[in-house]
Amino acid sequence: MKEQVDLIREAFGYIHRFQGKTFVIKIDYSIISHPIFPILVKDLVHLQKMGIRIVLIPGAKERIDEILSQYGITWKSAANIRISTPEAIPFIKMAAFDVANKIMTLLAENKINAVIGNWVRARSLGVRDGVDFQSTGTVEKIELNLIHKVLAEGLIPIFPCIGWSSTGNPYNISSNELAAILSRELQAAKLFFITEFGGIFKKEYKTPDNITISEEGLLSRLNLREAEEFLKLNAGDEQKSGLEVVALALEACRGGVNRAHIVDGRIEGVILEEIFSNLGSGTMIYSNQYENIRSMEPGDTPQVLRLMQPFFEKGLLLPRSEQDMLADCGDYVLYEVDGTIHGCGALHIHPQGQGEVAGIAVDNKYAHLGIGNKIVAFLLEKARRLGLTRIFALTTQASDWFLQLGFEQGEVKELPEKKRELYDRSRNSRILIYNFPE
Repeated sequence: MKEQVDLIREAFGYIHRFQGKTFVIKIDYSIISHPIFPILVKDLVHLQKMGIRIVLIPGAKERIDEILSQYGITWKSAANIRISTPEAIPFIKMAAFDVANKIMTLLAENKINAVIGNWVRARSLGVRDGVDFQSTGTVEKIELNLIHKVLAEGLIPIFPCIGWSSTGNPYNISSNELAAILSRELQAAKLFFITEFGGIFKKEYKTPDNITISEEGLLSRLNLREAEEFLKLNAGDEQKSGLEVVALALEACRGGVNRAHIVDGRIEGVILEEIFSNLGSGTMIYSNQYENIRSMEPGDTPQVLRLMQPFFEKGLLLPRSEQDMLADCGDYVLYEVDGTIHGCGALHIHPQGQGEVAGIAVDNKYAHLGIGNKIVAFLLEKARRLGLTRIFALTTQASDWFLQLGFEQGEVKELPEKKRELYDRSRNSRILIYNFPE
């Protein structure tokens, strides 16, 4: 029972973090045709109802094989890619939309609206190494404005493995490639490959040294450098589908996706476990969202004060002197790119396990990149590692932003004693509180 309670508490810690975020989910056809698939759909419905934006890409390879065989149409592959003849394309479309409609029907049964659209512009794959791939294509452009409108209306977009040229010619495209490109273009928080093989296992591949391997022999976590090394070690063995998925996950994470997960769709609740638990069950490829964040050094003070100056002038931050900044230098972190500081923030430690997030400033030219969110997330993670139980922030104009980050409205009486004594009632700052799950 305690384990269940702990899991629920852990899940609560993730819910605020992902509300309003986009998850791109590619599902292999072997999972769509599996008896457990309706339960997976119910889990996706729960995520959507929690405010997570869901984008679905159903795989259709095996269904396409079935339809082509049923109508007596032969096909070939080269470099693990289907050669789609003009004769086969109408039947490939039939199979692709049949699978998409199956998902839409299950969503409708769960009172969730979805839409299948022709939002993908494609072009011919052409001739490669002397092989003409005919009506097999590759993604050229995604109609992002239309997809954002669909998501804003609370609908789930479903993408069949078909794209159209500017002149209306249909092409058979890779669902895996489409998922990786979509996640990158939509700047998704997560990309899921829901498969039957469920992850990357050491016994099947050559693996880099010093990586995390579970008791079951699963490569549970790969950062970008490790994923790249893994692919180099296994070059020449591209027939294994896991390599393609890792390569596409790596490409997506390099393009701004924080996490890509390869999981076994035959395990009940696998997607919930992967999202709302620190454990997970598949292979995760991840980028380090904090790689541009470093500790402040005394020599940074003039540049940081210049960054903060517009916030002082607007009354968004209390003025700080050079002496103030030097005294608190160890509390500050900086977001730096190519030697230029684009943002800063501090974590001040208070008695009784409390901390204060303060001094958040981001160069307005770069505010759209989510730098402030990354700084606060870094400071919260730092506070968690230090064993703090409560974080507070004082703000006059950014309360909505803090609420979106998981903070809650607080009161003066909740501040540490010395902070209560120094509270400026004429400034009347709002108090935001972040409590770590017990």
